[in-house]
Amino acid sequence: MNWVDAVLAAVWGLIAGAALPLGAALGWFAKLDRGAVAAIMAFGAGILISAIAFDIMDEAFATGGLAPSAGGFLLGALIFTGGSLLLARAGARHRKRSVIVENGGEDAARAIALGTAIDGIPESIVIGLSLIDGEGVALAALIAIFLSNIPEALSSSAGMKAAGRSARYVFGLWIAIMVMSGAFAFLGYAVFSRFPPEVVAVTQAVAGGALIALIADTMIPEAFAETQGAAGLFTALGFLSGFALSHGLG
Repeated sequence: MNWVDAVLAAVWGLIAGAALPLGAALGWFAKLDRGAVAAIMAFGAGILISAIAFDIMDEAFATGGLAPSAGGFLLGALIFTGGSLLLARAGARHRKRSVIVENGGEDAARAIALGTAIDGIPESIVIGLSLIDGEGVALAALIAIFLSNIPEALSSSAGMKAAGRSARYVFGLWIAIMVMSGAFAFLGYAVFSRFPPEVVAVTQAVAGGALIALIADTMIPEAFAETQGAAGLFTALGFLSGFALSHGLG
C-alpha cells in the first residue's frame, strides 16, 4: 500500500466533508434563499451523475466487466434504498432540504445528521477508491459530494438551533462527521488497494449504485421542490461541468 496516497485519500475526504461545518455555519448564522441552495443541489446532482457514469461505473466496467459491475451497482442501490426508508421513518426523509426542520423538532434534526453520516460512507469510499489507479482523485465526484453536503448540514443545524442545542454541540457533531468522511476515504484506499482489481471494480459499482439512489431519492426531488422547472437546467449544467472535468477539460 502507498501510504502517501492513503493520506491523500484522507485529506480529500476531509475536504469533501468540510462542506458540513460550512453548511452548519450557514444554517446557524445566515438566512439563505432556498432557491439558491436548491440550485446548488441540482448542479451538484448533475456533476455526480456525470462522475458515476464517466468515472466510477466506466472504470468498474473496464476492470471487472458488465456482470460484476451491474450486480454491484444494483446491490448498492438496494442497500441505500433500504437504509433510506429506515431513515425516513426516523425523520430524515428531507435531509437534503435547505429549510429548517419544522416538524419533528430535534429528533428529526438528529435523524438528518445520522442520515448525512450514512450518506457519507459510499461518498467517502468512492474518493478513496479513485486514488487506487494512481491517476489522482476523481475531481468531478469530489466537487459534487462537497456541494451536496452543504444543504443537509444547513437544514439540520437550523433545526437543532431551533430546538435549543448549543453551537458547541452542533458544530462538534458536524466536525465529527467530517472526520469520519476522511477516515472512510482513507479506508477506501487502504483496504481495497490490497485487493485484486476485480474486487475494487465491484466495490466501485456498489458505491456507484448507492450514489445514484441517493441522487434520485433525495437530491433531485428536493432541488425540484424549490427551483421547479429550473432544476433540469441546473442539473444539465452540472452534468456538462462534470463531463468536462472527467475528460480533462476542466
